[in-house]
Amino acid sequence: MHINSNPDIRISAFQWVPDFAQGMVRDIRIRWALEEIERPYDTSLFDATQPRDAKYREWQPFGQVPAFDDGNVRMFESGAILLYLGEQDERLLPGKLQDRWEATAWLIAALNSVEPILSTIVSYDIFHADKDWAKAARPAAVEFAEARLQSVSDALGDKNWLTGRFTIADIMMVTVLRNVKHTDMVAGFPTLAAYQQRGEQRPAFQRALKAQTEPFAEHEPQMV
Repeated sequence: MHINSNPDIRISAFQWVPDFAQGMVRDIRIRWALEEIERPYDTSLFDATQPRDAKYREWQPFGQVPAFDDGNVRMFESGAILLYLGEQDERLLPGKLQDRWEATAWLIAALNSVEPILSTIVSYDIFHADKDWAKAARPAAVEFAEARLQSVSDALGDKNWLTGRFTIADIMMVTVLRNVKHTDMVAGFPTLAAYQQRGEQRPAFQRALKAQTEPFAEHEPQMV
């Protein structure tokens, strides 16, 4: 769905990232949502190894991806973009007041209460793995992260999705859980592991993953 001769929507993404980040960059959240509702889109690809210029920072002030433009609204931050798309299609965000705000709360919880803790583990394991201070701090960080994962698992219970039906909250939470795919942390919570697998098995996710990763082979830096 991401190829179209005249798409209304454009998102920013990276043309290449290292192996550990492939399938993880946050534009996958927007791609997934758009695939779920069969909305065509195009991409503006940027070199992740180079600073984004001033023009791009007018679109995304921090120089990150994704940024979004549908001809009506230009915006940034994956959570805000998902909410915007959800407002337009009940397949992503239900119209009933309680269900709508429950899904919104879970989307924000994924961003605020889960992702920062899991990102700490990523930082220790990937970016500071050779640092003694990171090795010393990791056990406490893992304990904190596992407590948060237990809370999500308990809330999910025997439901397939966080609010009972698939919403943008699940797009956000599944992609947040994927942050620690280099570990066995989620596997330690069978309910969450099954939940993440359900999300990743959705055809729309698979199309989004393929769309994100396809340019990487073409733009992979050549070793000199």
